[in-house]
Amino acid sequence: MIIKNEIPLLEYDDRSVEVIAPDHDCKDLKLPEKCLFAFLGDVVHKYAKENNADITEELITVSHNIKIYVLHEEKEDICLVQSPIGSASATQVLDTLVTCGCRKVIAVGSCGVLAEIPENAFLVPTKALRAEGTSYHYLPASRYIELDEEPVSVIEDCFREHGLPFITCTTWSTDGFFRETKDMVKYRLEEGCSVVEMECAALAACCRKRGAKFGQFLFTADSLANVHDYDARSFGYDSHEKALLLGLDILRSYR
Repeated sequence: MIIKNEIPLLEYDDRSVEVIAPDHDCKDLKLPEKCLFAFLGDVVHKYAKENNADITEELITVSHNIKIYVLHEEKEDICLVQSPIGSASATQVLDTLVTCGCRKVIAVGSCGVLAEIPENAFLVPTKALRAEGTSYHYLPASRYIELDEEPVSVIEDCFREHGLPFITCTTWSTDGFFRETKDMVKYRLEEGCSVVEMECAALAACCRKRGAKFGQFLFTADSLANVHDYDARSFGYDSHEKALLLGLDILRSYR
């Protein structure tokens, strides 16, 4: 049944089947249960090459091809993918991965801070404000989506085992990088969001729709804490390799 609304984004079809299935280009692809879904750039490809990962598939798009790596570890295989940026494109890739077998997904990437938080600090979102559009195609409308408790606990336990400090948070997921206005930043901060990124709410909604477990951890990059003096800092670059290794350790400990 289609839930109808004057605003198209709030209309949701909870019954009929998709015209194009997420695995329509790779129906025979069988991926490992565990997946690290990364927003880390070239460090992903470098690690995959150095650790003899197989490229099991390339998702072809008009802009670039997305390599799906599989790491063959001693006890298990782990899927590793460098995601495109933005909720719509990232979720399209993740939907394919989940449909092809990934059921325990950990995402990792950078975020902007709305409060005074130093660069390269780690955060674990427990819920995401759905200010992007993609999540509304996977779940009925709501203001927030709560992240799955199980992977969040696994992430937190792994941080503790490594002796790494972290902050739990509510994140603001938005499509509009250049529409994070001064008043909106203040408003989001007042309602409890301490960081901003572009994908978390949509990825969580996709996994919930498809029956997979999803958790994410973030590292701080640029700062919007002073809305009159934006600070790009170094966009969290120093955390890329550390975050990749940490994400893989989290998945290894995820039972």
